[in-house]
Amino acid sequence: MQIRQPIRNIQDFLLSTYFADGLRITLGVLLPSLILAQFGMLKYGMTLSLGALCVSIVDSPGPMVHRRNAMLVTTLLIFLFSILTGLTNKNAYFVAFLLGASSFVFSMFYIYGIRAASVGTAVLLVMVLSIDDIRPWQEVIQHAFMVLAGSLWYTGLSYFFYRLRPFRLVQQSLSDSIFEVAEFLREKAKFYHQHNNYDKTYAELLQLQVSVHEKQDAVRELLFRTREIVRDSSPEGRFLLLVFVDMVDLFEQVMSTYYNYQQLHLQFDKAGILKDYEMAIKRISYALDDIAFALKSGGKPVVSKRLLIEIERLKIKINHLEKNNTNQEYNTIGIIALKNIEVNIENILARVKTIFSYFKVRTSKDIGRAEVDTEKFIKRQKFDFQLFTDNLTYSSSTFRHSLRVTVVMLLGFVVAEILNFSHSYWILLTILVISKPGFSLTKERNYQRLIGTTIGAFVGMAVLTYIDDRHTLFVILLICMIGSYSFQRKNYVVSVLFMTPYILILFDFLGMGSIALARERIYDTFIGSGIALLASYSLFPTWEHEKLKEAMLSIIKANKAYYGQVARLYFEKNYNRTEYKLARKEVYVSTANLASLFQRMFSEPKSKQLFIKEVHQFTTLNHLLSSYIATLSLYNKEHEFTFESFDALKPISNNTDYLFDMTIENLEQNKETLDNVPLIRVADTGFQIHQGQDLVPEQFDLIQKVAYDIYKLTGKIKI
Repeated sequence: MQIRQPIRNIQDFLLSTYFADGLRITLGVLLPSLILAQFGMLKYGMTLSLGALCVSIVDSPGPMVHRRNAMLVTTLLIFLFSILTGLTNKNAYFVAFLLGASSFVFSMFYIYGIRAASVGTAVLLVMVLSIDDIRPWQEVIQHAFMVLAGSLWYTGLSYFFYRLRPFRLVQQSLSDSIFEVAEFLREKAKFYHQHNNYDKTYAELLQLQVSVHEKQDAVRELLFRTREIVRDSSPEGRFLLLVFVDMVDLFEQVMSTYYNYQQLHLQFDKAGILKDYEMAIKRISYALDDIAFALKSGGKPVVSKRLLIEIERLKIKINHLEKNNTNQEYNTIGIIALKNIEVNIENILARVKTIFSYFKVRTSKDIGRAEVDTEKFIKRQKFDFQLFTDNLTYSSSTFRHSLRVTVVMLLGFVVAEILNFSHSYWILLTILVISKPGFSLTKERNYQRLIGTTIGAFVGMAVLTYIDDRHTLFVILLICMIGSYSFQRKNYVVSVLFMTPYILILFDFLGMGSIALARERIYDTFIGSGIALLASYSLFPTWEHEKLKEAMLSIIKANKAYYGQVARLYFEKNYNRTEYKLARKEVYVSTANLASLFQRMFSEPKSKQLFIKEVHQFTTLNHLLSSYIATLSLYNKEHEFTFESFDALKPISNNTDYLFDMTIENLEQNKETLDNVPLIRVADTGFQIHQGQDLVPEQFDLIQKVAYDIYKLTGKIKI
């Protein structure tokens, strides 16, 4: 049985990092309250749970040293701000000033990365929950120390789970990244399906490429920053590193196959052979699913016999097609294209088999090491004050976001004071979690919050109306907690859907539950959502087109560097494997950034969607360009050529570099394109092509033509 849908499959979900996070956070948050409730000290238990909840926000997947440091910093900050808020909340003006100043400073933490931003969110959360909690100063200090204890409890629990199984998170993250590559392959297989919607498939591929990059980048961070893997020589660490390195190379092979699929369908649909290509590619994706699942479950995957039969059948059919093409029924170029695709499928299969073989020696001390200069593949985040002050300018999107959050939090505070609901802090909580640096992200999170809260409130009301048994309610509470924390990174709608019944049942246990509470939560959510969305549109807004030029320049420069490394394979002997991999990584990063930016533009008002058609073409052409460069790279590694020298192709290569430079100049200076920029033909270079070995010159020519198309296109985009 093939494991095709990771989250839909129960067994896979139970082994996933999402469920592991859900269990850990639920245990960390619930246990203090449960234990102290047995001794009649539920009030203290709830305070401990609050500290644990706040710290859990920063405990997202990543290197343990980063998680530990973030949790300790958060622990200190929420302790201090629990005291500050508790001592000032008797005076509305003092607490408003503290809320505004804190909202600005902690929102600026986005410049230091997502984890730093979540530290700010945790501190603001403890402030918001303490605003209405007025008590004597002695109790404020006691409350703060209880929050501190809860924070330290959760930090210790998280570190304990990590030490228990130090490789577990890497295994889960690597498994997730392999599932994404398998999904990418399945989507690519659709190109061989008759009557396929090419535009839709291509859009899906771009989106999946973003996901693949995000997952691979997460694995890279974990692998290269985990001491047990980088410095120690444990078999499991070497095994995980080998699998990851081969998977990145495999993805490059998958990326390299891009052809004129419409032309292939016109020629070969009647032969029915393209269906075999589709099935062969799908079979390989299922093999990747098996590898991904084995990483989580600890099993040993076996290469499917059906996969081997499928590939062998494909080879036989192509040979049969070629031999019986005596009447030239099929175009020779088309048959060569099919053979090239089949060779690439075989090469991908060979790499898949290699990864399968690693599982046989997974626990052996003789397992090899992957030679990777890990330091060059990770970026160091500087936490210097200079970066903070440099961003205190209106041109900084983070600065504008911080101003916006400050204003909306103060506005939410005023509205909450006027309405005087019993849980008016929910308005501030909604604003806090919905407000994101860009309009599109705020809009998306807004819809997710509204849908999840509304449905969850009705579910919660139904549960409280029809179920009276306290044990049953506790089980439902437990399920809702785990569900909420498990899906908070995977699917925010589902997370909120679980969160609302969990809160309503919790308040019911505390003797505060009623149908009115559910209504109030819906009202507060709609009020907070409305304030946040309106502000993101009208108050110091940040639009995606502002980052467009930077993203476009980044991808052109990345493709230029990648092409430069691949060209060196043909024209120079001093090839540096690390520099090549760094250039390839940068292409994946910049491609993912541009593709996700383009997707976010669609969520913005029409008036802000500048050059949407041209940007789509630009994104498509750059994806095509990097695919062609990857193909050129693989030709060098996988084909035996009889050419003594490729130097005759240097004019084409140099002209491609010139086109890259002109494109960069166009974008930087908003220049008009020149009409007399030449294209150098292979025939003009004097390159002598051997029979059937025109792959390399053709690929150099294709790259030059795409670079030219991109150059001409940038003349239409004036940003």
